[in-house]
Amino acid sequence: MTRVYDILARTFLNEGVNTCFSLLGDANMNWATRMADGGCRMIYVRHEHCAVAAAMAYARKSGQVGVATTTCGPGLTQVVTALPAAVRARLPVVIFAGEAPLGKAWYNQGIDQGPIITATGAAYHALHDVARMPTQVRDAFVQAQREQRPVVIGVPFDLQDKLSEGPDPLPASSADMLPKVGPIPPHLDDIAAAAAVLATARRIVVMAGLGAVHAVDQCRALAAKCDALLATSLPARGLFVGDPFSIGIAGGFSTDLARELLGQADVIVAVGCSLAHHNSDGGKLYGQAHVIQIDTNPVVQSQGRVAAHRHIRADAALGLAALTDHLPDREATWRTDALAKQITDTPADASPRHPEPEAHDPRDVVAALEAALPADWEMVNSSGHCSYYFAQMPSRPYDKFLTIREFGAIGNGIAFAMGVAAARPDSTVVLFDGDGSALMHIQELETMRRHSLNIVICVLNDGAYGSEIHKLRAEGLSDAGAVFGRTDLAAIARGFGATGLRIDDLSALPALVKDVSGLTLWDFPVSDKVASPVMHRVHPPKGSH
Repeated sequence: MTRVYDILARTFLNEGVNTCFSLLGDANMNWATRMADGGCRMIYVRHEHCAVAAAMAYARKSGQVGVATTTCGPGLTQVVTALPAAVRARLPVVIFAGEAPLGKAWYNQGIDQGPIITATGAAYHALHDVARMPTQVRDAFVQAQREQRPVVIGVPFDLQDKLSEGPDPLPASSADMLPKVGPIPPHLDDIAAAAAVLATARRIVVMAGLGAVHAVDQCRALAAKCDALLATSLPARGLFVGDPFSIGIAGGFSTDLARELLGQADVIVAVGCSLAHHNSDGGKLYGQAHVIQIDTNPVVQSQGRVAAHRHIRADAALGLAALTDHLPDREATWRTDALAKQITDTPADASPRHPEPEAHDPRDVVAALEAALPADWEMVNSSGHCSYYFAQMPSRPYDKFLTIREFGAIGNGIAFAMGVAAARPDSTVVLFDGDGSALMHIQELETMRRHSLNIVICVLNDGAYGSEIHKLRAEGLSDAGAVFGRTDLAAIARGFGATGLRIDDLSALPALVKDVSGLTLWDFPVSDKVASPVMHRVHPPKGSH
């Protein structure tokens, strides 16, 4: 006979779980302790939201299921902001959550947890039958991987404490249950129909998303054969680093030149893209183009708009190779040396500069970091106004740069950095964040320090919520509610035992990079007068055209 929480911990360990992000409470602490006893690395955070957000980044970077745990009631309600982001980013995460004890008529932290979780788009399973619990846990891992979304399991903590014989052996793991199938080949009729469209196209762009991460060479080959340019969705930014005909991100973060070139395209070949609203900038980016989608699950509509006009259901690499083989060679009229030079030489944001004596232009900070940071450091981009600038670092490839922005929430960056640091323990992780976002979970500096996570935090500090002040000013309204003054973030970092520096001289960065040791925060005072091109475009001053 053994405790149910022991059986549950053994079941999680049987799934190969070796890292879990946790905040302990009555309804999960016994289980979490047994996970640690079984060899799982437990990263004990200071806020439940950060546990789930860190598990999201861990899942993206490790390729494994991210695992987090919270207690019941208020512990679980704290994660409601993270879950929609995980759902929309299609990240497999399993969360062990406690539930109020079944044997009590009233419990202070007891709520109906299921509807709260399902409202976010995540799945919720209440585990109330001790005999079935191991199978239900295994099935949660199957579901998270098959559906690519988070699954929350709730276990009343009085049931966790019961004695049980438990299954011997444990049920087969999800790795043994998931189908092992080969990649989907394309249908020849679909290839022929798409090739006919490409044969009459004048200007083509091959646009890759996360589903094309394994098909970079095939994307390049198709683009070269049909005189096409290359682009990526924001989550896949950096897939074509170094290619002279890559125009970068297709979406709201597109550069002015990319917007111009995408506006000239008459065909877009979208490979492994979800074709979300932001990817097309609401239809304004390449709305004139005929979109051919190559995907294992092609769609007609996405987020309220017609997303694609023709489809090839196939694995990205196989679909691209078949399409390339079906096409004749085409003379290069768009992929010229002149255009390649223009792509290289045109800045992402050429809007006027207004130097301030005690604040940097954020573009200068990003350029200095781009030049100084080592190529093998892992980079994490947060959300908010500053994230546009960091997304424009041309030398940083996809596999070294994490972006998760599907829910548009700030405050996630610090947790994402912890998740990447746990997935890549031998690397230095650099977080790019804004002051408003960083301050939301600044307490996690203590977590990073305690767990010896090797993280450098770079904060663009404009003393405000950057997006809001620019929107309010464009409306001709007071920005007082979004301006707070520049918090001394370097001093806060030192208070947590980290290295904290205010960076007034960007030329000092190369030397500072060489001296990095352990948790570090660099506080860059930046001008609040510089608005990103996204702000200029979406929120022009009232009365302007």
